[in-house]
Amino acid sequence: MNKQEIFIAKTIFTGEEWLSDHAVVIDGQLITRVMPQSMIPTDAPVRDFGGQILAPAYIDIQIYGAYGKLLSEFPEVDALLRLNDYCRSGGAAHFMPTLATNHLDVFKKAIDTIRTYWSQGGLGVLGLHMEGPWINPVKRGAHIESLVRKAALDEVKEILAYGEGVIKMITMAPELTEPEVLDFIISRGIVVSAGHSNASYEQALKGFAQGIRAVTHLYNAMSPLAHREPGLVGASMDDDRVMASIIPDGHHVSYPAVRIAKSVMKDRLFVITDAVAETSSGPYQHQLMEDKYESAGILSGSALTMHQAVLNLVNHCHIDWEEALKMCSLYPARVLGLDEKLGKIKKTFTASLIAIDPASQSCLLIS
Repeated sequence: MNKQEIFIAKTIFTGEEWLSDHAVVIDGQLITRVMPQSMIPTDAPVRDFGGQILAPAYIDIQIYGAYGKLLSEFPEVDALLRLNDYCRSGGAAHFMPTLATNHLDVFKKAIDTIRTYWSQGGLGVLGLHMEGPWINPVKRGAHIESLVRKAALDEVKEILAYGEGVIKMITMAPELTEPEVLDFIISRGIVVSAGHSNASYEQALKGFAQGIRAVTHLYNAMSPLAHREPGLVGASMDDDRVMASIIPDGHHVSYPAVRIAKSVMKDRLFVITDAVAETSSGPYQHQLMEDKYESAGILSGSALTMHQAVLNLVNHCHIDWEEALKMCSLYPARVLGLDEKLGKIKKTFTASLIAIDPASQSCLLIS
């Protein structure tokens, strides 16, 4: 059965360049061709998006729950289905469910759930992001202090063996991680991100040199940039080997601070939503306070979608559309090593596209 579809629009942003009056040909789950509209056979059925902009779908690599269910509290397929629906509503075709510091059994249940979700044909999930428990209690933020601990090699080996093929990213504090532990995690192909950390500038650079290639929610829950001690923020900005995520909701980070980081880090800065769900049970109870979430009076998560993040970057941080789109698609793919199949509208890439209406600035996931 032929599943070929042809999408056309006045403007297409491929993730690399802007094209006018082009077509995207999709066969099943892959893009097979990007070509001028003049090359389309006259009898071929097309889906015309007119004056809308076609662009690569977004990728959110840090999100905890949606529509009343945190994955940590409800480690079940329905929680992932809700996450997928939430992400898709904001233009994200791919996402990484995230668990904050917790008991090892909770991580294992989430791993089992993701495997079940995949076996049932569930869409969107790229793998699990473990944010903790191996973080610095001084910079724990809303994480449960009693569950925070230093990474022990035996425990790391246990959870990584259990989560092989599922765990894709781990946020941890480099200053509290022994070199052999870090080496082991990196040797398993897992992206290590420095976060919830009180690392000095020198400690951060040492971790980057050892293979840490990302930083989790820049500015938040980390040693700040100061004129005599640049901290993890300064090291992140200063070292071209690492990328950093940021939460552009106007609460976690002020818009001018986002703009400053962008001007320094350029294509090394990417977006996460850090979105949670309203819950009243379990160790992480989040209450929606206008357009953000709090836990026991502490800022604990955003209410962002990826498309709202793009709009905030454009309208409040004065970042142009091209870079805002890349920060939410190509750059997250790059940090995960997936930028040869996600984040671009290009032949052989996964067919994940959005249509953006320039007039209303609304977004629709179309593939």
